[in-house]
Amino acid sequence: MNKLRTALATAAAAAALGLAALATAPAQAAAQPAFLAASQMPPSSTPWTATQIFGGVPENGGVLCAPYKIPAQNTRYREFSTELDTNGVQVTTVARTEADAVKLVDTLRKSLAGCGPLLERQNPGLKAVSAAHGKLAVEEGAWVYSLDTADPQIGSTDIHLFSVGRDGRTVTLVRWGQMGDLEDAPLTAFRTTTKTAVNKLY
Repeated sequence: MNKLRTALATAAAAAALGLAALATAPAQAAAQPAFLAASQMPPSSTPWTATQIFGGVPENGGVLCAPYKIPAQNTRYREFSTELDTNGVQVTTVARTEADAVKLVDTLRKSLAGCGPLLERQNPGLKAVSAAHGKLAVEEGAWVYSLDTADPQIGSTDIHLFSVGRDGRTVTLVRWGQMGDLEDAPLTAFRTTTKTAVNKLY
């Protein structure tokens, strides 16, 4: 009888461990990439605030310079803002395969590099200049771009910084923007923000 009780107890314990493993496996498989915190955006004269993390892509289909390039499936985003109209967004997507992630990075890089000429064609009178600012050594790499725009009719100038980076199958795009010119942009700090964003993914 004692042997039977021991056998039953052992079987029950094994079953419990099996159920526990099944319970934790989906949680591990469902682990989502982490996002930047508000404090990790480039320094500003007023504090950054961050929204919650939303599923899908922002309402404009992605971000300026790369609208509708990022698929909504397996994608999430967070928006950032300050009291001085400085704003930003991080969009992160998990591709089906690493090869798909590489293709998405290439697509986004081409869109960011060619954004200025495209905007000029779409908006007669607008002056828009895109520039590449090099590759960052983080995970599978990240690339930084800028977009400097001026609208003579309105008399406004805006500067945006973009980066796209990859860690395995996961691609993240970060945008920062405010009124001003490229010399007003925190390019060095944005590079740091980009490295942090890619490192935080997992």
